Amino acid sequence: MQQDLVASRQSGSIPDTLILVEHPDVITLGRSAKPSNVLCPGEIPVVSIERGGDVTYHGPGQLVAYPIFLLREDERDLHRFLRSLEEVLVRTLADFGLAGIREPGKTGVWIAREGASRKLASIGVAVRKWVTLHGLALNVTTDLTRFGAINPCGFDATVMTSMARELGHAPDFSAVKRSLARHVAQVFDREWQEAAQSLA
Repeated sequence: MQQDLVASRQSGSIPDTLILVEHPDVITLGRSAKPSNVLCPGEIPVVSIERGGDVTYHGPGQLVAYPIFLLREDERDLHRFLRSLEEVLVRTLADFGLAGIREPGKTGVWIAREGASRKLASIGVAVRKWVTLHGLALNVTTDLTRFGAINPCGFDATVMTSMARELGHAPDFSAVKRSLARHVAQVFDREWQEAAQSLA
């Protein structure tokens, strides 16, 4: 679906599009993935994809956002694009009373917890003729034990956390989704016309 949307965006037949999804259990391998970081996937499917980065897990309770954006002339800097996605996440977390931080040299968004940083969100993107695909994954109420199947992004699985864990309760998933969509619009200067669609 993303590939089709990228082609449509390249041809100008659709506007910039933001896909918000919650995946079934899946482990994805980015272009820089090390096979040794897949530990014990069991029955979880393992899929190689074209985004950057290493190994990650997607599953229920995790909000995944895929911006299919034609980057404007002044946006054509991939480091800037990644930092902008981090900014979206930091602002979204702030709406729920969480102080997301950046870790130098580590793409994604983290939180300082008991003297150590824990990772709340991962980012991995690809770009085709300045149209973006793939994106970010925010652990909202994710079952963190599922990360034990891998070394997520090359880290030990214990580094991962979720909004629910940090807050001590499960935030409303729909509210997190609305917050994130609003901040994507603000950070990237886009406007949305919502179009709900089941991807099942």
